[in-house]
Amino acid sequence: MAEYEKKVREILKQNGFTFLRHAKGDHDIWRNAETEKQVTVDSKIKSRHVANAIMKQSGIDYKF
Repeated sequence: MAEYEKKVREILKQNGFTFLRHAKGDHDIWRNAETEKQVTVDSKIKSRHVANAIMKQSGIDYKF
């Protein structure tokens, strides 16, 4: 199975998101100061559908 968490974090960083804090379980909160958008990123993203949902929530036009 493919794991998407590293690529998702890279894309978030490239688009102005920064790590904000750890959340419940193995989730992290990322925030973009310019757009005020906030997304939750799991540490083990194994589905491209979940990775695409994170991209959609963040407003980034990227498809896995």
